[in-house]
Formats: sequence, structure tokens, C-alpha cells
Amino acid sequence: MKTQFKNYVAVLGIVISSVAANAQKAPKKYIDPANMDLTVKAGDDFYRYASGTWVKNNPVPAKETRWGTFNELREFNAQAVRSLVETAAADKNALPGSVAKRVGDFYAAAMDSITIEKLGYTPIKADLEKIKQLKDVQGLLDHIAYMRTSGIGGGMFGLGVSQDRKNVTKYVVNISQGGTSLGDRDYYLRDDPQSVKIRTAYNTYMATLFTLIGYSEAEAQQKATTVFNLEKAFATAQMSRIEMRDQYKTYNKLTIAEFNKVTPAINWATYLPKFKITGQDTVLVNSLSFFKTLNGMLTSVPMDDWKTYLEWNILRGSANNLSSPFVKANFAFTQAQTGQKVQTPRWQRMSSLTDGTIGELLGQLYVAKYFKPDAKVRMDEMIVNLRKAFEIRINGLEWMSDATKKKALEKLHAFTPKVGYTTKWQTYNGLEINRGTYFQNLRNAGVWSYNENINRLGKPVDRTRFGMTPPTVNASYSPTMNEIVFPAGILQFPFFDPNADDAVNYGGIGAVIGHEMSHGFDDTGSQYDKDGNLKNWWTDEDRAKFNEKTKALGDQFSAYTVVDTIHVLGKLTMGENIGDLGGLNAAYTAFKMTKQGQSNEKIDGFTPDQRFFLSWAQVWRGNILPEAAAQLIKTDSHSPGPYRTIGAPVNMDAWYKAFDVQPGDKLYKKPEDRIRLW
Repeated sequence: MKTQFKNYVAVLGIVISSVAANAQKAPKKYIDPANMDLTVKAGDDFYRYASGTWVKNNPVPAKETRWGTFNELREFNAQAVRSLVETAAADKNALPGSVAKRVGDFYAAAMDSITIEKLGYTPIKADLEKIKQLKDVQGLLDHIAYMRTSGIGGGMFGLGVSQDRKNVTKYVVNISQGGTSLGDRDYYLRDDPQSVKIRTAYNTYMATLFTLIGYSEAEAQQKATTVFNLEKAFATAQMSRIEMRDQYKTYNKLTIAEFNKVTPAINWATYLPKFKITGQDTVLVNSLSFFKTLNGMLTSVPMDDWKTYLEWNILRGSANNLSSPFVKANFAFTQAQTGQKVQTPRWQRMSSLTDGTIGELLGQLYVAKYFKPDAKVRMDEMIVNLRKAFEIRINGLEWMSDATKKKALEKLHAFTPKVGYTTKWQTYNGLEINRGTYFQNLRNAGVWSYNENINRLGKPVDRTRFGMTPPTVNASYSPTMNEIVFPAGILQFPFFDPNADDAVNYGGIGAVIGHEMSHGFDDTGSQYDKDGNLKNWWTDEDRAKFNEKTKALGDQFSAYTVVDTIHVLGKLTMGENIGDLGGLNAAYTAFKMTKQGQSNEKIDGFTPDQRFFLSWAQVWRGNILPEAAAQLIKTDSHSPGPYRTIGAPVNMDAWYKAFDVQPGDKLYKKPEDRIRLW
């Protein structure tokens, strides 16, 4: 493609130069009426009004499950990353141990499909053979630890190290419910058409992989049934996603002796050292009932069934990194779940894998070429303004007492913002990357990542960690760190452009900044204090008023229909919906402090306030396949784009004024029914 493009430039150079010259004269339309559907009223369907023509003209590409603003930006970043990894892989002069050499070798190995095809499933044969030697429960448990510490992964339960939510200056061992492969426990437990369809596809997927490693069709089907029955037992014991949002219910700090009483079949005092964890007298467990069930299963499930279960864990964790029959089977299952038409190109999958595996090496190359320092300067200014706006809004809350306001302001002022990329790059010391051993590179990375996590125990909490790689198109808030994070990847249009007017930037990245700040005060984040500890700082009366308002917001979103009879889960998406409502309000308050925000000067036919809300709307425009939409409703804590577009604005008086929304319009809410939180 690059060669072809260069040829076209050579042939059409005069024409391109002329077009470029004209393009320089025409100012960029940050809010383009050509993307809108002006045949509908904003007050009837703001999503269609703001983005209707764009949605009509931008169907989901065959290699995607949805397509929107985020995807466009991620596609741009994918191409940017591709140029970096391909350049690094082709660099024959890169010094051993250098960033370019390690990135290039990892990507080159991942793209060596000829070698990968020749190997078939050879990379996992030794792992599968080890499982056949297991004889008893203790051997089973020991092998789970071996798999985890060897970069293979493992089932049954989760284990890792993170901050103690009630003492965030310390790291603690977290042990969590697990054991399942499907995206949500409900897929095992419900008999709605979507769940039945996914279970059928899952059975086919398991049976296919078992046949690919030599089992007969009958044997493979029996193994698939065995795995499903075990995972269904795990799913039955799990708490739901909504239950898992309860920060206190999932905080169970136990001594090792106390945990042993919950699981008599597991002696954690002798078991944890097999995970390379020593010197720990307490652990955090998120679901005691799950581990009681697991304990019973260890004594009741036949050993041959456990062996099959471990075989499956190796297969599902490796399938996408083996030869094409395994990859095709994996994609066929993905198709059944999401409706995706064609497999994502290998270069894109492997570029993404490079970012996900050694992202702070690749990130250094990305920042050097694509990150603009002026973006960080502008972002820093906007964060200061958003913090001021949030302070104004907290002080103006009529429903909150002065005592709680004081604590809320203390927390707001304690926020730590991180913009662009980390101040301390991860070096990945000890991670061996070889240009000729793709699968082993992944195993090495798994071991390195596990050790890096476990080795945090006993050390000071590292507050320089960024949490996301620079090319990531996202943002985040951490309640235990009390920090807001904005990677370089999201600091691009339509979220942000240093040359755009304030309405566009505040309606875009400004609302994102406000969104992440609002997470510190959503139904979950509001339970953490300014230092990040899980600790109540509310008066009982104020918390009751807050809960009343969040219930109303949950009811609003639960009324939205996604596909057929499937509705948004207002309780699951609560935190994100609060983030949107608080964030857009804070961004609007900050915008009104600017010169443009205080004017009425139109640009491209729209007032400043209209541009602000239209900027917000164009961030959430998009299309999604019905299968993917139905899946995300169960697994994603974010509401669908159309409802993020309207969910916050319909609760803001300024939106009604900007678009002259009146009683009788479909989206109209009476002033007394508009939800006012932050």
C-alpha cells in the first residue's frame, strides 16, 4: 500500500498539491452540519440530530463489531503503531537490548506465520502431557500454582497483588472468584435466546479445539460437556457483576488460618509459597461463598474431570497464538458472540499484542513520534479549570450539608492528574525476547508480568504507575490512588485539538476530564476518601439523598431499550452514567468561564452552547452489530453510545435552552424531574 500510494503521489502530484493548497484555506469544521440530520428536532432525538448522517454513512466495517469515534481514533493509532513496529522490526542496526530492538524482535516473531504454522500445537504439547501425570487433589492444586507462575495462566480462581482498599499505603494479596471462560456468569445460567446461542457456539469451540489436539469427536464432545458442567458450577457460585460493585461485600480480610477454615481442602499457609508468596499473614478475598463452593468441588469432582478442565485452560489461553486451525476456531466463536464478519488482520492483532505485552517499550517510540507537548500544556490548563468548576459545583449543591461538602472538596483537591505518559518507563528487565520464538516470548512475558506483580509485596506503593500505555484511546480514575489518567492516544480530535474553539474542547476532552473526576464521586468512588481508603466520609442524611438521586438515574437508563427487549442495566452502568452526568455539568461550568463560553458568537451556524453539546454528541456517535450490543449490555459497565449522548444533557437546563427543547418534545423532562448530582 505504501508503494502504491507513493506512485499515485508521483502521478497526481500537481492535483494533490492543488487540493492541499485549497484545504489550507478552508478552516476545519469541528462541528460539521454534514454529519447531522437536521430533519429531526434536537428535543425529539438528539442523537440522530447530532450524528444521524454520519451514522447512516459509516456502517460497521467487516473486521469490526462496532464503529464510531473511538474506533476511528483507535484505527488511526493502530496505523501509527503499525508504522512503529514495522520500522523497528526492519531496523538491522538496532543495538542489542535497545527499545527498538526488543520491540522489533517481538513483533517480527509474532508476524512469522510460517514458523507458527509449522509448529501446530507443539508449543503446548509438554504442558498437556504434564496434566496427564496428575493423581490427586494436592497435585491438582500444585499444578494450578505451576501454571500461574509459569506464564500459562490457570483457572479456578484469581490471584494477584494490589493495594489494600482500607490501607492504600500497603500492598496485599487478593484472591478472587473465577473459574469460567464465558464473558459473564449469566451465559451459563439463563435460557434466553442469546445465552443459548452462545452456549451452543461455546460447545462447538471446545469440541473443535479438543479434536485439534488428537481426540476423537466423541471424546472431544464428552470433554466439552465436562468443562461446561464444571464452569457452570463455578458460575452458580459467583456473585453477579452488579453484586461485585459492593465495595464492602467484596472486602473480606482474613488471616491465613481463617481462610483455611473456609477451604479445608486448601492449606493456604503451604499453598501460597508455591505462588512465590511468602511472609503474608492475611489475604483479601472477594467472595467467601465462592470459595466454600470451590472447596466442595475439590472433594467431589473426579480427578479426570479436573484434568480435562486444565487441558481446556491451556487450550483456550493458547488457541489464538497457535497455527491457523486454532486461530480460525477461536474467531468462529468470536463471530457467534459479536457478529464480526472477518478476522482482524494479523498485523493489527500483533501490533495490539505488542502494545499489550511490552507497551512501555513501544510507548517510548509512540511518544517520540506522535505526542505533541503543546497538547499536555493545554490539558494541564483544562484540568485546572475543571477542578475549579467542580469546586464551584460542590459548593453550590443544595442537597449536601457543609460537613460533607468539606470532605468532598478535600478529595477533589487531592486528585493527582496524569497526562500523556508515565514519568518512569518500565524497563522489563529480565524479560527475554527472541526474534524466532513467538510463543515462548509470550510465556516469558507471562512469567515476567506475574513476578512483577507479586514482587510488589512489602514495597512502597508505586504512585508513578500510569496504568495504560501511551497509544490507548481511553481515560481512567483510580479510587485507591485518587488519580485521573489521560493517555496520549485520546488527546486527539474529536476529543481534543489545540486549534479547536473552547466549545469543542470542553464538550469533548473537558467532559472526559470531568467524567473521570466524577468517578471519584460516583456510587463506588464516593466510598473512598481523599487518600484513597475505603472509608465513609458522608453524613447518613447526605448519603441517603445521594442514593435517592442515583436510583432515579438508574431508572432513567434502565428504561432505554438496546436490542429487542434487552434494556440497559442501570445498576451495572451506574458509575459511568454518574461520570457522564457529573462530567458534562462540570465541563459546561468550566466552559462558561471562557471568553467563548460567555459570548453568543456563532461558528458554522451554531452558538457556543450548541457547539459544546454537539461536541459531546459526536464523541458517542457510532454503529454496532446487534450481537455485540447484546453482549456488551451484560459485560460492559458503559451505556450504549446513543444513550450516553442523551442521558446527561436531558438533565441539564442549558441543553434545553441551547436547542429550544419544549414540553411535548420526546426527550423533554420537567425541571423538577431533572437529576442534579454533581
